[in-house]
Formats: sequence, C-alpha cells, structure tokens
Amino acid sequence: MSLWGMFLSAFITGFSGAMMPGPMLGVTIDGGLKRGAIAGPLVVLGHGVLEFMLVMAMALGLKDFFASPRVAGLIGLIGGGFLMWMSFNMVKSAIRDAVSMQDGARGRFDVQNLVLAGALVSITNPYFIMWWATAGMEMIRQAYFLGWWGVISFYIGHILSDLTWYSAVSFGISRGKRVLSHQLYRWLVFALGLFLIGFSIYFIYGGIKMLV
Repeated sequence: MSLWGMFLSAFITGFSGAMMPGPMLGVTIDGGLKRGAIAGPLVVLGHGVLEFMLVMAMALGLKDFFASPRVAGLIGLIGGGFLMWMSFNMVKSAIRDAVSMQDGARGRFDVQNLVLAGALVSITNPYFIMWWATAGMEMIRQAYFLGWWGVISFYIGHILSDLTWYSAVSFGISRGKRVLSHQLYRWLVFALGLFLIGFSIYFIYGGIKMLV
C-alpha cells in the first residue's frame, strides 16, 4: 500500500466512527448550539490529541510486537472481525431505518471546555477502546511498514475524517439547519458499511496469509 493509499483508507474508514451517533456527536451538537461553528473543530482537537498520543505509543512501544508474523496475523483476524461486525451493523441499521443523527443529541454534555470534552468522551467510550484495540491496531501495523511517513499519513487521514464530519455538523447546527436529510444520512451509512465490509475482508485475508 502506498502513502496515498494509506491516507485514503484511513480517511474513509475514519468516517465509520465519526458518522455513527454517540457521545462525541452529542457534545458537538450541544457545542454548536452554544458556541457556534467552532465547536466541531474544538471537539476534534481534544479527540485528536488523545488519538495522536495513542498512535505514537502504539507505533513506538509495539514495533517489535508488530514484527511477529503470528501476532500480526492475529491482529489482522481480530481487527477484520471487529470491522466486519461493525460494518454489518451499519448496513443492517440503515436498511431497517434504525439510525439517526438525532440519536447523538440524547446524551448531550454541558461542558464549557470543548477540547477537554472531546478527549473525555473519547477515552470513556467503550467503542473507541474496542476500535483502537482491533481495527485501529491493524491499520497502524500496516502503516508502520511504510515507515514513519506511513504512520503520519494514517493519522492525518484518520483525523481529517473526524474534522470534516464534526465541522459540518457544528456549522449546520449553528446555522439552524440540518446538515443532511435523514434519508441521505441513512444511505451514506449504508454505503460506508458496504465499503467497510470489503475492507474487513482485506484485513482477514491478510491475517490468514501471515498465519499459514
């Protein structure tokens, strides 16, 4: 995989977490109402600082760990399996019309410091921990084989997906408009879920190749 390939895969895959309703979306909606369009970038800043430390710790502390074909294969299988499960849930939710941006507003946080809020709702989110322990670790492993530029490309692509989505949400909320219609949002989740099913198969296939 090239540096551009790593960047694009990280960017597109990052939307799988960014677009799904959760506490970070709730903070952004609440912040958009109170602070305006700047809320999204501020929330992502806190989230991004936390993720940067996590990416660096994993790339530095686990480089020998990643070097083992058996370990790398297991990471690929587990990461791919988690991504597959998440992707099927996205597709199923979209088909059943069981997904809505408004779900994220139910757990709104009244936190003045949006940067701190972005970090807090990330580190206390079980989904965040699961993603980085599985799919995220596999992507960092692949990025590491491209050297530090690969790791940097991965991080920039990943964080840009968060910045793009949450900036759009806070801008729309601050203008008193819906960023997306319900149906468009629903089918975006569906399309992203299908893409990630393919990506999860790639992870699983790569893991199997390293184990046999």
